[in-house]
Amino acid sequence: MAEDFLKNPASLFSVKGKTAVVTGATGAFGALAAKVLCGAGANVVICANNQNELKKVAAECEALGGGKVHIVAKRPNSEENCATIVNAAVDRFRSVDILVVASGQNKVAKIVDQKAEDFLDVMDANVTQSWLMARAAGRQMLKQGKGGKVVLMSSARGILGHPAGYTAYCASKSAVDGITRALGCEWGDTGITVNALGPTVFRSPLTAWMYEDTDRAKDVRKGFLARVPKGRLGEPQDLAGPLLFLASSASDFYTGHILYADGGYTAG
Repeated sequence: MAEDFLKNPASLFSVKGKTAVVTGATGAFGALAAKVLCGAGANVVICANNQNELKKVAAECEALGGGKVHIVAKRPNSEENCATIVNAAVDRFRSVDILVVASGQNKVAKIVDQKAEDFLDVMDANVTQSWLMARAAGRQMLKQGKGGKVVLMSSARGILGHPAGYTAYCASKSAVDGITRALGCEWGDTGITVNALGPTVFRSPLTAWMYEDTDRAKDVRKGFLARVPKGRLGEPQDLAGPLLFLASSASDFYTGHILYADGGYTAG
């Protein structure tokens, strides 16, 4: 019966036994995504350039006692690398059920000062690599014929500007939003859902200074929090729940959307 899920509603969020691919797995969100999915019982293929950092993330995942972990020391920056990542997942775990594209970068500069190649680097890392990896994983999911979950990495900056030299980053995240919506429509009848997670500032090695008890941090927080209804900056666990939702059957009727984990920042 359709209501059988009510006997165990939490089962909607299960990813146990699924195979997840996480790119950018040595970054703040990528490492979190790998640990959340592995801790929830998924087998996870983690990808990035730095083999030593990947080993550290793998050890942290395995210590959680959930799924298994496999390392692929490649970035999704070419068709060949994306195919290698997908093939490794199939060879090791026999399928690709979940894709999380957490790789990307930002190069901050006012537009009059920014080099064209820096703009193109950001677009390549955030947009082209998302497109290439979604295509590679999507081909495998379509071949399997049992649906799948694609989670891209957006940002509040996909719909909001920023005065501090974010033209490349804002443009790239707007493009990721476009890919998300287009693929949500293109794959709508296949069982593959395509959504993006859009955070604002959350605690990571890059933003740790914003959480400190210094005059500079206090000034930055004051200006930033003036438009955050929740009145605080984000924590890693604020992204964990939304990610698990997007990666599980709980989001089966949810596609082509950007889910903002931002404390209400984009609402004000």
